[in-house]
Amino acid sequence: MTALVAAKQLALPGRLEPTDLYLQAGQLTCLVGPNGSGKTSLLHAIGRIGGPKGEVSIAGIDPAKVPPSRRGHMLSYLAASRDIAWPLIAHDLVALGQPEDVSPARIAETLSLFGLDSLADRRVDRLSTGERSRLLIARVLAADATLLLLDEPIANLDPLWQLRLLDHLRSMLWGANRAVLVAMHDLEMARRYADRLLIMNEGRIVADGEPAALLASDHITAVFGIVPSASGWQPSSPEDPRS
Repeated sequence: MTALVAAKQLALPGRLEPTDLYLQAGQLTCLVGPNGSGKTSLLHAIGRIGGPKGEVSIAGIDPAKVPPSRRGHMLSYLAASRDIAWPLIAHDLVALGQPEDVSPARIAETLSLFGLDSLADRRVDRLSTGERSRLLIARVLAADATLLLLDEPIANLDPLWQLRLLDHLRSMLWGANRAVLVAMHDLEMARRYADRLLIMNEGRIVADGEPAALLASDHITAVFGIVPSASGWQPSSPEDPRS
């Protein structure tokens, strides 16, 4: 099967070791790992942020060689930071930087999808952190891109919107020529929603496979220092009282 997304020998010096990654259409792939493991660096490298080495193609095309007016339909990226204080209204932020053929109706539809209709004319710097998070997600989804790169998309969302977002991502993939790569810390959400799990540590992918199997493997203890228990995850060894 030909991969929809092919990334070859991607690297960011000091942050990401040379990495090959292939993503299939219709799959939601979750990327997990401890802080500093390279998750964001991998998303940046695929999105051609920060001058990475290596090659990326989406449906056989290098997005770097596509005019900006078309690139938004190929690739859309959500940064981990929600720290924006721009004096724009919510509607205009979602419309900002979209491909020319993204219509006002599409912008309104995406705002509605994330419960932002009543906030469309409110300034972004007057929204709550959760509202800004939903707004930035709406901006990323409005272009209907082939590849979505989402860095901690459920951070700052309440439980209802976490579920609604991940349910929507799954529904977007049904029968579609699209792939989603999500970096997250919530292992149970990854188990529930991902088709494929990637575990990162020290700038490289150390495990790649079916989520339930990997979450039951020794990789979790080795990378995160946790083990499953009847009450959920817990540290694999007691905390040293001297630390």
